[in-house]
Amino acid sequence: MAGPTTARRGDERNRKPKRKSPAGSSQAPKNAGKGGKAAGKPKSAGTAGARTGLRRLLPRRSRLILWTLAVALAGAGAGWLLYGSGWLRATHVDVDGVEVLSAAEVREAAAVPLGDPLISVDTDAVADRLRRRLPRIESVDVSRDWPHGVAVEVTERQPRAIVEKDGKFVEIDGSGVRFATVDRPPAKVPRLVMEAPADAPSTRRFGRPRLEREGVRAAAALPADVRRDTRVIRVRSYDSIIMELTGGRTVVWGSGERGDAKARSLTALMKAARGADHFDVSAPGAPAASGS
Repeated sequence: MAGPTTARRGDERNRKPKRKSPAGSSQAPKNAGKGGKAAGKPKSAGTAGARTGLRRLLPRRSRLILWTLAVALAGAGAGWLLYGSGWLRATHVDVDGVEVLSAAEVREAAAVPLGDPLISVDTDAVADRLRRRLPRIESVDVSRDWPHGVAVEVTERQPRAIVEKDGKFVEIDGSGVRFATVDRPPAKVPRLVMEAPADAPSTRRFGRPRLEREGVRAAAALPADVRRDTRVIRVRSYDSIIMELTGGRTVVWGSGERGDAKARSLTALMKAARGADHFDVSAPGAPAASGS
């Protein structure tokens, strides 16, 4: 029996239903990865975020500019106040600590530029001028005393011995510095007498200036009450320094070395031998006293 004709077979194929694609099929639209949400935020959202960031950044820059201008104006104002205005000018110099010197002498030697801005006064230069022009000054402190003053605190050298020269008296401090020449000797300051011959071994070895300093160092090391009673310091050699006190008393000091130990020994010796008039502390560990 003959099969279906060609026309019938075509009709049967047309009547068969078409298969649907599975729900999970991997055949997705080609443009799904380009225009869909999976590709990221749309262009409109990124533009809006950039604008928001710009609006936040501008106020910060404005505040920075304003702060910079404020600091610059404050600095300019402070500079004008310190240097350009007439409010903070040096108008006077206050001097303290003088004993022999006068305040007027110190002001003249200081040469502070009155009328200049106080901030421009070089205090170190003022102190250097004072030490150079007034050797009696041992130390000095110069500072600005706002709003208009300059304060000068002076410490004067104290004479520990004097040397007579051409009818006048040269004052020497405890370091052996000759700092002033006066017409009259200061009260209760011993006179230094150099008795070491120029050709003596001690003089040749140490020199006269060194021997003089040793004599002054010995005088400076004396106990305060003994120093007040000392009238003459005789330097015969480096190891032979003798003090002449009031009441005909003498103290053999030896060299200028070990001054503190010799001062302690002398104090104890004078208390133990109150009737003595000759004291030897050249060897402070074995002091000796004699005389009535």
